[in-house]
Amino acid sequence: METNSHTAVSRRQGSGRDAALTLLVLAAPLGATLWLLALLPDVRAGAALQFAISWVPSLGVTLAFMVDGLSLLFALLVSGIGFFVVIYAGLYLRGHPLLSRFYLYLLLFMIGMLGLVLAADLITLFVFWELTTVASYLLIGFNHATAAARRAALQALLLTGLGGLCLLAGLILLGNAAGSYQLAEVLQAGARVRADSLYVPTLLLILAGALTKSAQIPFHFWLPNAMAAPTPVSAYLHSATMVKAGIYLIARLHPVLSGTGLWEWALTLTGAATAVVAAVLALRQTDLKLALAYTTVVALGTLTMFLGSDDTVAIAAAITFVLVHAFYKAALFMVVGIIDHATGTRELTQLGGLWRKLPVTFVAALAAALSMAGFPPFLGFIGKELKYEGALAIATEPLLVAGAAVFANALMVAVAATVVLKPFLGRPGRQATHRDGPAGLWLGPLLLACLGLAFGLDTSLVADSLVQPAVTAILGRPETVKLKLWHGINLPLLLSVATLTLGVAAFAAQHRLRALMDSVAPRLPLSADRIWDSLIESLKSLAAAQTRLLQHGVLHKYLQTVFVTLALLLALALLHGGAPSLEWPELTIKEWAAMALTLAGALMAAAARQPLTAICGLGALGVGIALIYLFFGAPDVAITQLLVETLFLVMIAMTLHRLPLFSRPHHASLRRGDALLAIAVGCAVTAALLLALQQPFDPATRDYFERAAVPEAHGRNIVNVILVDFRALDTFGEILVVFAAAAAAVTLLRGHRIRSRNGNGNGNGNGNGE
Repeated sequence: METNSHTAVSRRQGSGRDAALTLLVLAAPLGATLWLLALLPDVRAGAALQFAISWVPSLGVTLAFMVDGLSLLFALLVSGIGFFVVIYAGLYLRGHPLLSRFYLYLLLFMIGMLGLVLAADLITLFVFWELTTVASYLLIGFNHATAAARRAALQALLLTGLGGLCLLAGLILLGNAAGSYQLAEVLQAGARVRADSLYVPTLLLILAGALTKSAQIPFHFWLPNAMAAPTPVSAYLHSATMVKAGIYLIARLHPVLSGTGLWEWALTLTGAATAVVAAVLALRQTDLKLALAYTTVVALGTLTMFLGSDDTVAIAAAITFVLVHAFYKAALFMVVGIIDHATGTRELTQLGGLWRKLPVTFVAALAAALSMAGFPPFLGFIGKELKYEGALAIATEPLLVAGAAVFANALMVAVAATVVLKPFLGRPGRQATHRDGPAGLWLGPLLLACLGLAFGLDTSLVADSLVQPAVTAILGRPETVKLKLWHGINLPLLLSVATLTLGVAAFAAQHRLRALMDSVAPRLPLSADRIWDSLIESLKSLAAAQTRLLQHGVLHKYLQTVFVTLALLLALALLHGGAPSLEWPELTIKEWAAMALTLAGALMAAAARQPLTAICGLGALGVGIALIYLFFGAPDVAITQLLVETLFLVMIAMTLHRLPLFSRPHHASLRRGDALLAIAVGCAVTAALLLALQQPFDPATRDYFERAAVPEAHGRNIVNVILVDFRALDTFGEILVVFAAAAAAVTLLRGHRIRSRNGNGNGNGNGNGE
């Protein structure tokens, strides 16, 4: 009895901590939303508010933020829906041992998205873009104990990360073409950027980043796989955040990159193909989350398709649909999470009759689904009418855009009906069902669905304050946008009726359609998921083969590779620079003697068959080089050389008794190959040195060091100033080499003392190396 009481108290304490943590986290999205709403009147009046902090002044990079119509719209969606997601997650994950970590990842993602949509500098935008990539990896892989979550997280990271690298290159090219990295200046340089010789690669690189982020064909497969994330993550990523980042980027750079055939056709064709294929795949799914995930891909394809146009109606349709999709998609994902919590499953074949035990959830699901299907008087109906009007207004390909929109919307009607009618009104399943949970679970989806209804009944709530300023920001010119629930009987209305009719027909025939798609889909390249797996396996095989080739563990081959590479690089340099002359300078007897000692030491070391003989030859070589330094006026370098030689001899003396006999190649061909390689490297190095020494000396270099030594480096010894100040990194590297040698010596000496103390000082070899 005491144990049960203690457990109950612990659970209450844990729930209390979770509730307190949720309230603390809620302060971030709530504060951001209130701050953004306070800026709404200024933005509605046409102002673009700027906030900047100097970041890298030497490169002209600032941490700059801008609030205009477009950025305010997306920022409000990020913070506002984030507020409801935090409330929902606090109850959905109540009692989870890693709830605090989840909130950390979620806030990191929210900060990344807010920074991305508010960035007023291209570099700032990219930094926050990459922050969303890392945060989404952490969120998708939150359930890291499962292989599916780890695979989906890695897939999203690699694919969007590669797109991010392309985006970085594209933004650098764009900034160079525009002459600035400030967005306000870049957006005014559209004519200059489009006339630039690098416009095509700039556009393709930027679109690569945007299309991978927003899951456009052929990169669409990562988004449904991301359903391995917890449902609150899915609701947030799919409605307002990561997948909309690419859409925001396309809209943001519309004034500077649009107006060309490449822009229009690339976005239109990609968006249309994505919407049509994803709509077919969505109707095929029986998992509720997967079905909603594919409908997100449909929405992203539709937005991409309309953003390829310069027409005001098409852009207004895209912006209105951003709002519509955010409201109903967040609500429906939360509804699916409630169903999963109540029944333990998301499979349509196992669900039915839930409206009795989940009445509030059913109301929220029904309202969100009606907006998704485009029924009046919801905002979704207005958005659908506007999409058809915008499609018909596109001069170049109205039939393509309108046809793709009608087909995709019709299947969305069928999916919306399937998501709501089957689980709630279908034949009761065998699943055990709990009743509607705490208000925090169903409050978010209910309010979001009601917003879709309220904005549809009174369009003035969003038309003048959100949609019109965003359209103005995208097109770069003042625009007037009017949203109406009733436009009279016209072609868009007839297309809406056709959409609903086709959608109802598809819903009625969904079982036959699903069976047909299941039989055909394996033979069609509708998903690149298997191709991705093949690419990853090929990459692993290539890495393994490369490792076997390069990291074979044979020191002799490593040295051969290094010296062959050196000889080839020097040979290429000599071919480019010309052959050196063979005029020898006049040398004194002592200089000839030093050269003879160096040559003799080298030959002795090369011909030696015992370690002691080779070491003596290397010692003679080192002494000869030190004498050359001394004779030619570099006593400090000569002393360094002698010190290194001394340290080397000390180290060798401590380890000589443990060195084995020399292991030379048994085959004469190997010995000849090593000899030829040594001769080639020696000749190449000699020729390169002679060529460098025969170049005329530029006195400007000497004059610069003489002038700069005292005022800039505060030293009068020019050699020391060059080493310590002007070549500081080079000197630092030399110090590291000496430090590594000293560390190795200390390790050897310490190991020798330990072996001596243990009675193993003699080792297995003999003192003379024989």
